[in-house]
Order: sequence, then C-alpha cells, then structure tokens
Amino acid sequence: MSAGTNEDPRILGIKTKIRVVPNFPKPGIMFQDITTLLLDAKAFKDTIDLFVERYKGKNISVVAGVEARGFIFGPPIALAIGAKFVPLRKPKKLPGKVISQDYILEYGRDCLEMHVGAVEPGERALVVDDLIATGGTLCAAMDLLERVGAEVVECACVIELPELKGRERLNGKPLYVLVEYY
Repeated sequence: MSAGTNEDPRILGIKTKIRVVPNFPKPGIMFQDITTLLLDAKAFKDTIDLFVERYKGKNISVVAGVEARGFIFGPPIALAIGAKFVPLRKPKKLPGKVISQDYILEYGRDCLEMHVGAVEPGERALVVDDLIATGGTLCAAMDLLERVGAEVVECACVIELPELKGRERLNGKPLYVLVEYY
C-alpha cells in the first residue's frame, strides 16, 4: 500500500524534498537521498507523523530499524507508538552475541545482525527503512525477526522503487510506503 494513493497533501511535500543523485554509489544507480528531506523540519515531521498515524494502536512492541537510515525514522516512530527500538546493524557493529542474515541487494551483497535477546518470541514487529528497491534488505530483516519468533506485522519505507519489484520478494508481507519513484 502506498500513502500517495490517499492524496494526503503531506505526501507531495515529502516527495519534493527527496533528492535524486545519479550514478551513486555506482554507475547506473539513481540514489534517492533522504538527507534533503531531513533538512526540512516540516517534511521530516510529516514523514514521522504519517507512520505514527498508521501504527498507533496496532499493538506493535518492536520497531526494527535497518542500518543506517532506518535508524533515522525508526526511533521517533517507536517512541510515539510506545514500542522499543531494535537496530539491525551491519556486521561487527554490535557487541555481544548476535544472529546474522546474509542477503543480496541491487548493487552487491551484505549482512544484517541483531542482538540475541533483543526481540522475544511472540512480539509484534514493524520493520522500518528509508527505501525498498529489490527487497533483499527487508527480507533479511524479516528473516532475523521471524527466526527469533517475532510476528512481522508490516514493513514501512519512505520510498519505493516499484520497477525493481522488491514488493514481490516480501512473500505477501504488507508493505507501506509514502512515495513511489518510477
């Protein structure tokens, strides 16, 4: 589901604040840069508010943010809905025992890690990232959470690149996005 279909006037304001950077980090990639969105306090607040409006009252106990930009959007959502925030990090960034999940993304390979014990069986989780492209990162995040017994309620991203068909890789798991770029 995309928030853009609801014609909320905040969506256009958010979309106009996202900068597209050609050929970054590799030739042929059109990088969707959310740092320009963060420079506009109203657009940033509207982004958080739209997610909070969707998830408040849904009994979500865990907001899992994907490194690194999921760390920007996840904590304020978690605080506003009364959930804990769990960072899903790149390898060797978390001290102590971790579980890992390798995955393929649109321009290479990577891995996500989560602290053992950060999420308990039966907890209801929301996965947050800035963007879904091929879906590899979100799939890895969901795999980590489901391996420890969490129920992934939904994935939430600011941006979707529908042409890369990442939504199709989520195996029917709901995805909520604010803006789509074709």
